[in-house]
Amino acid sequence: VQLQASGGGLVQAGGSLRLSCTVSGRTDSVDGMAWVRQPPGKERELVAAITSGGATHYESAVKGRFAISRDNANNTMYLQMNSLKPEDTAVYFCAGRGAVTGQIDYWSQGTLVTVSS
Repeated sequence: VQLQASGGGLVQAGGSLRLSCTVSGRTDSVDGMAWVRQPPGKERELVAAITSGGATHYESAVKGRFAISRDNANNTMYLQMNSLKPEDTAVYFCAGRGAVTGQIDYWSQGTLVTVSS
């Protein structure tokens, strides 16, 4: 299973970006998915998660600004980020939970999001 994240970039505060995460290989090995970010000099933190059935969860700092979604037919997950703030600057990763293990077994490479003030 491979996860490929894309869509990062430089944006001004108040702007928007959409991240994508494409799953390839044994896609049926992946159950729930999530976006995780790592701000400069800080630990990784959960941003949002989505189950295979579409139930969602958001970290409080992004609730109301970010929207996670997935297109199961095309094995792709998205993160629509609106009203971006400088504190959203981070490397963003997508993660996949193993259908058998129930643990986060799969990670993408990171995509950098930089929000300028």
